Amino acid sequence: MPADRLKSARGIEVGHIFYFGKKYSEALDVKVSGPDGQAIVPEMGSYGIGVSRLVAAIIEANHDDAGIIWPDAVAPFKVALISAKTGDEACDAIANDIYGKLTRAGIEVLFDDRDDRPGAKFATMDLIGIPHHLIVGNKAIQESMVEYKNRRTGAREMIALSAIDSWIDGMRG
Repeated sequence: MPADRLKSARGIEVGHIFYFGKKYSEALDVKVSGPDGQAIVPEMGSYGIGVSRLVAAIIEANHDDAGIIWPDAVAPFKVALISAKTGDEACDAIANDIYGKLTRAGIEVLFDDRDDRPGAKFATMDLIGIPHHLIVGNKAIQESMVEYKNRRTGAREMIALSAIDSWIDGMRG
């Protein structure tokens, strides 16, 4: 084939087929009726899709320099709720309220209320690859707004606390 028609691409084996011949059917004394009614030893094989390979393929196709970006359909958690001011009474109250609303709505959420720097929390959630981030910090306290980050696009927007129920409803659909 001419070099100008060759295309190089990355790939990953997800499914596999193994040909066993008569190795196992002979060892197990397996026989079936052939077309003429005579007993024959069949040739065997196996095929399947490797679950761990599927996960690897999803990650290979959905990542960036910061980590995994899970598609919504297979994400271990749909929403990352990040408290940027753990220990602040007002911030804790808002974050806990949002966490309750998300869980009652049946949305899988990972709530990061660790006593750690906000940047470390953001990096952790990016690495894990949770597709939707809600950040509760100063703006939640001062302006009644939470920040939303779409992990895939990096797009950010502010959501009024008064509109959080509608946002959660949109996450369910």
